[in-house]
Amino acid sequence: MAQQQPLIAPSILSADFARLGEQIHAVEGHGDARADWVHVDVMDGHFVPNLTLGLPVVTSLLRVTDLPLDCHLMIEDPDRWAPGYAEAGAYNVTVHVEAAHDPVMIAKNLHAAGAKAGLSVKPDTPLEDHLDTLKHYDTLLVMSVEPGFGGQSFIPEVLDKVRTARRLVDTGHLKVLVEIDGGINADTIEQAAEAGVDCFVAGSAVYGAQDPAEAVAALRAQARRAARR
Repeated sequence: MAQQQPLIAPSILSADFARLGEQIHAVEGHGDARADWVHVDVMDGHFVPNLTLGLPVVTSLLRVTDLPLDCHLMIEDPDRWAPGYAEAGAYNVTVHVEAAHDPVMIAKNLHAAGAKAGLSVKPDTPLEDHLDTLKHYDTLLVMSVEPGFGGQSFIPEVLDKVRTARRLVDTGHLKVLVEIDGGINADTIEQAAEAGVDCFVAGSAVYGAQDPAEAVAALRAQARRAARR
């Protein structure tokens, strides 16, 4: 499975929460300036120390955009709560392996509800312990910061996990899309692309820019160039 064209998923964690609909429309441009996914961070104040938004807000967002929603659940008991996001219409629903009781069953339930299933690993979580589980998933989300807050600095050591996943995908042992989240910006996206990332979550690099759509296009161009090296 060859590495695909880079996908850019702006994270609304860095958007203006008072204007979420407008902020999503700002990345609905054309061509390379159009976001591929909208990354939605759901935090419960328990699994991570921050509290953001939940299913009612996601349901509202689904009514205002045709961009696929990429819901990243940083919550306790995703076994119970994750299927609801799939049933609501989220395109990809990602759970943390550290919080899941039965991650294989979660993947089955997400697929049954019509969504792609994503599995996320924190920076200190070894990938090798979860390779069999990943065979049931569509997306691997490698966290390049500690989950919970936006604006943190990129942890380059996690790229070893990306390289491992890329090698396993390229040799046919896994069939996941490799996604990265945390500290992705103009200074870090190229090294992530070179390591083999398919999808790049970018928060402040997009929503801190004067023109979010232009920022999406610029990040995509950087990733594309780096992936060809």
